[in-house]
Amino acid sequence: MDFDDKRKNMVATQLITRGIVDNLVLDAMLKIPRHLFVSDDMIERAYYDMALDIGVGQTISQPYMVAVMTELLELDSTLKVLEIGTGSGYQTAILAEIVSEVYTIERIESHTVRARQNLNNMGYSNVYFKSADGSLGWPNEAPFDRILVTAAAPDIPPPLIEQLADNGIALAPVGQRHSQQLQKLKKSAGSITTEYHVPCLFVPLIGKHGWQE
Repeated sequence: MDFDDKRKNMVATQLITRGIVDNLVLDAMLKIPRHLFVSDDMIERAYYDMALDIGVGQTISQPYMVAVMTELLELDSTLKVLEIGTGSGYQTAILAEIVSEVYTIERIESHTVRARQNLNNMGYSNVYFKSADGSLGWPNEAPFDRILVTAAAPDIPPPLIEQLADNGIALAPVGQRHSQQLQKLKKSAGSITTEYHVPCLFVPLIGKHGWQE
C-alpha cells in the first residue's frame, strides 16, 4: 500500500480543495503518517475523509477537522501548546511538527502509552505526556500560548482559560453532547473574545469541567 501517495491525495483533495491554506499545517499533514496512529484493522481507511475508532470509545479525528483546528490555532515555531485529549497521538504529532513544545493530557492510560510510543518512535522530543483529567489542565506547566481541546465540552473549562497566556488562543468543540461548534477564544489583557466556526461532533470530554462518564 503506497501510503505516501495516499497522504498526498488526502492533502490535495480533502484539505486544499476545502480551503486549508496554512503551509505549516499542510506540510505537517503531508509528513505525518496517519496510518501509524490507527489500529491494524483500520489501516486501509487511514487516509479516508472520516474519523476512525481507536478503541475505548475514542476516535482519531477526520483529517479535515484536524487541519481546520490546527489552522485556527494560528501556530508558529515559538509556541508552547497544551492539548487535551491525546488519543493515539496523531493531532499531537501535527502540533509537535510545528511548535516548540506540546503538553498533552489523556485520561485513558492505554492511549497515553501508545501515543508516547508513537511519538518517541518518530523522534519527537518536544512532547510531554500526562494521564489525568484534562478539564483541569496542567497548572504546573502554565501558562500556555495555545490550548487545544479535542473532545466536546459544554464550555471551554475555566481552568484552561486561567492557564492560557495573554494573547493566547484556546480552541474547543463546544455545545451539546451530540452536537457542537468549534469555539475559538482569545485572551488579551485579561479580556476574552470568542468566535464560532464549523459545526462538528466529537467524543465527550469526561472530567470535572466536562461531562460525567
